[in-house]
Amino acid sequence: METPLSPLSFAGRARRLYPDGEAVVDGDQRFTYAVFLERCDRWSAALQALGVRQGDRVAYVAPNTHAQLESFYAVPQIGAVLVPINYRLTPADFAYLIRHSGARVVCAHSDYLDAIDSIRAEIPGVEHFVALERGRPGWLDYEQVIAATAPVLDKPEIGENDLITINYTSGTTSRPKGVMITHRNAYLNVVGTLVHIPMTSGDRYLWTLPMFHANGWTFVWTVTAVGGTHICLRKVEPKIAFPLMARESVTILCAAPTVLIGLANAPEDLRRVAPRGVRVVTAGAPPAPATIERVEGEFGWEVTHVYGLTETSPFISICEPRPRHTALPPSERAAIKARQGVELITSGELRVVDLEGREVPHDGETLGEIVARGNVIMKGYFEDAQATAQAMRDGWLHTGDAAVVHPDGYIEIRDRLKDVIISGGENISSVEVEGILLKHAAVQEVAIVGVPHEKWGEAPHAFVVLKAGASATEAELREFARANMAHFKVPAAFTILPELPKTATGKVQKYILRRGQAAIARQ
Repeated sequence: METPLSPLSFAGRARRLYPDGEAVVDGDQRFTYAVFLERCDRWSAALQALGVRQGDRVAYVAPNTHAQLESFYAVPQIGAVLVPINYRLTPADFAYLIRHSGARVVCAHSDYLDAIDSIRAEIPGVEHFVALERGRPGWLDYEQVIAATAPVLDKPEIGENDLITINYTSGTTSRPKGVMITHRNAYLNVVGTLVHIPMTSGDRYLWTLPMFHANGWTFVWTVTAVGGTHICLRKVEPKIAFPLMARESVTILCAAPTVLIGLANAPEDLRRVAPRGVRVVTAGAPPAPATIERVEGEFGWEVTHVYGLTETSPFISICEPRPRHTALPPSERAAIKARQGVELITSGELRVVDLEGREVPHDGETLGEIVARGNVIMKGYFEDAQATAQAMRDGWLHTGDAAVVHPDGYIEIRDRLKDVIISGGENISSVEVEGILLKHAAVQEVAIVGVPHEKWGEAPHAFVVLKAGASATEAELREFARANMAHFKVPAAFTILPELPKTATGKVQKYILRRGQAAIARQ
């Protein structure tokens, strides 16, 4: 009587219960669930006609479009494995990922056809190239193929431990690794998300988060599970996002903290049209309490902070609200909301351990590494047994995140282990220093990295982006820091930048900042 756990089952439910419900909005295009899922069936049948079989990989390079969304159903329901690629990478990166994954088919948005054409000689294993919009010679036209293909396909038996996607990590310090996510992993992340962040068929979800990033935190399936509406957003710009939110009555979205900062600092005339009551799920980097307080206070939005990795499907913890939190002043409530919190009901076990694997005291001070085990942990890294063994050892996934545990059991990340700054024997949390500097009225964004120091061995360096029209000198920023934190934590230097280097998912690329400062120090 058992059936394999797979998020594909949510599509079947939506087809039965919400056939006339609005499934997808993408510009001028609107699809009901009946139409949307029939399109997925047509593309599945077309892929089978092209020779794609169970276990084959199909790569996509596309922003948040209806075609990208359809890939999360059409590819896995024939037993193939979807490889959603970060579209902001270089052609050389595309070539490496396509080769490494062994993809037989590459589907690309029209903006990336030139990039793929430039590397065809480097990806000889690819048998078919599909243009998702505005085709050209040498490419199959996605819409024409769908229109010409009947929605009749052979559905193989799929095991819950079969792969549904291979999601490549950012590869900031080495070659990207292919995280193997199973149908079971994805299913349980969706269920856990809905337990803690309930949604209904009346919800309208705005795609501010890239779908390629950890499968859009599995919201590609979560929204469908409840019959909600996917509202596609190809580029996160306030001048596009705010009017779209108002026009489409958006109720929920996901965003990295840097995206929230961008929205919060948009021109006032744009912020004024933002609908109130929007629920926001934030993750990807520890959010500053000041950011949460501003978004909730100014927009009337409700922010929920979750934590995870691509390797954990991705959620393993949530800053679960408790009744006593509601009585706290906004600043104190925001400080608690900035913590990573406690494990999701479905995610498994989460601990913070010392170098000997012992759980650290719940004192809010003792630093350790977050480790996890459970049903959302990846199957491993694709074709990389060594990296898999390094990350998954002693029965736990080692996250590389340094954290403390508060007396109430809530985990709070203080840094990546590799980013903890040790200055004169003292540990300095870059996250803590960043959070304090973000309280300065002129500061929009800040990143703290450790740089070599003759006396202390290492010292924090602040890279600051100021708000539009604002001004602040290094002396003013240092004075503010000295007034609000222990003096040994005050950055040794401040650099004002027009913007911070970031990944496509909004994470600050600190290695670029660190490398730049090292080069300056050598001169």
